[in-house]
Amino acid sequence: MKSDTCFGKQSGEPLTVYFSLIDAQVNAEHLKFVHDKEMVPYECPRCGNWHLSPTERQTPSTSCPVCTGADGRSKESYQTEQQAEQRANILYDERGIRLKVYECEHGYGWHLTKGG
Repeated sequence: MKSDTCFGKQSGEPLTVYFSLIDAQVNAEHLKFVHDKEMVPYECPRCGNWHLSPTERQTPSTSCPVCTGADGRSKESYQTEQQAEQRANILYDERGIRLKVYECEHGYGWHLTKGG
């Protein structure tokens, strides 16, 4: 089933919806076997269902319990500086937004910022 609310960052096409992690994992394995395409399941914060993402785009993060962005929403925290750098590079490639990486002053990993 295709999503009404979620679209691919690069293609702009509706994402396929999986209703469970198991369903998404089975389909990721199928794509690997049939098309040699490495995909990783992720739970979508927008729709609450599961989608697949190319492995090279996957940069796991959590919401920082302390830090917020200029919009008042919790900042994403990346476990390592390398993961944060990878996300910054992806965002630059896809949206032309140049971001800097910095360590969370409260010890919750690494964040991204537009500012100095």
